[in-house]
Amino acid sequence: MAKILVVDDDPDIVEATKLFLEREGHQIEVAYTRQDGLKKVSSFNPDLLILDVIMEQPDDGFTMAQELRRKGNKLPILMLTSVESASGLSFGKDNEMVPVDDFQSKPIEPAALVKKVNSLLKR
Repeated sequence: MAKILVVDDDPDIVEATKLFLEREGHQIEVAYTRQDGLKKVSSFNPDLLILDVIMEQPDDGFTMAQELRRKGNKLPILMLTSVESASGLSFGKDNEMVPVDDFQSKPIEPAALVKKVNSLLKR
């Protein structure tokens, strides 16, 4: 199956996401910071990136996605975040500020996560 990198600073989210996707046969690697995530994109060469917005800095996920796109990386990115529920702010994908392929609020049901992942992997 696919190689998926999960970058999120919440160990519970990371472990749950890893568990659900490993059950589907995917190979999962994890990172808890933007810097570690960028290194693992290079070393692991994932087919899909699942990325949180807020980690050490409030915009780490946005910054990571922007940096990957500036370098020409076309890796599909699913952004999972609780920013909307925590702040009341609404975000969506756009090519400059939020250059991701799909945007989903946390928490996400396991079946919905699997469906989104499969959809992005088919592109």
